[in-house]
Amino acid sequence: MELRWGEPWFAPWRDPGEAIARSVAAGIPPHEALNAAGTAPVRFVAQEQLPPGTAYEQFIFATGQCPVRPGRHDFFNGLVWLRFPRAKAALNRLQAQEIARDGIRARRGPVRDAITVFDENGALLLAPPALWDALRARAWRRLFVELRPLWRGARLLVFGHALLEQLAEPRKDLTAHVWCAPDALDSIACADAWLAAHCTAEALARKPFTPLPVLGIPGWSPANENFSFYDDSFVFRPPKTPQPSTTTSAGSSRS
Repeated sequence: MELRWGEPWFAPWRDPGEAIARSVAAGIPPHEALNAAGTAPVRFVAQEQLPPGTAYEQFIFATGQCPVRPGRHDFFNGLVWLRFPRAKAALNRLQAQEIARDGIRARRGPVRDAITVFDENGALLLAPPALWDALRARAWRRLFVELRPLWRGARLLVFGHALLEQLAEPRKDLTAHVWCAPDALDSIACADAWLAAHCTAEALARKPFTPLPVLGIPGWSPANENFSFYDDSFVFRPPKTPQPSTTTSAGSSRS
């Protein structure tokens, strides 16, 4: 499993990720390599331990076992369990509660949808308020060019395991769903505790995430040193323009 651990998105995961990847490359089953690397609130097991027809999230919550398939996707998921144990457990608990209440439906409800988005593609951005204001406004030139020096004091911690998997072969349009976190969080453990405390059904139902094309971050791609990098409107999309509503004589709106 060849990964460039020196890249800025992988640097926080290098320990223990690099050692686990070496073990897997040496022929150790991924679940065994993950179990040997540290303590997680779950025990990693082979995918075959998941009974047919059983919801993955419900199985983890009920048994304390996390099925692992070969490949990068579940490798990174296991790595997140090791480094963000409290946050992953909080998200799994919410998923299980939602499934127990509503069952498995064709469409997820707002809470399960938000959990899936963040679990797969989320990140924490620790940044000065000016950067956050520009990001929320999708003022890309201001965010990445005018305020570029402020990025020296900012950090993006990628949490989503699918995003980590995709960053193994980075492309310009990779976008994280970022959650604003206090820039005083000075370690992964502090970030884990903060995130676990904020992973409530009420907070997630509001989808408190903002899209961020991650390769726009200074230092994350040599190409963004040429500021024409940010002129690609397919990646750095303009703010959505509110659509005027049409009202009936009774005062209700329709689209």
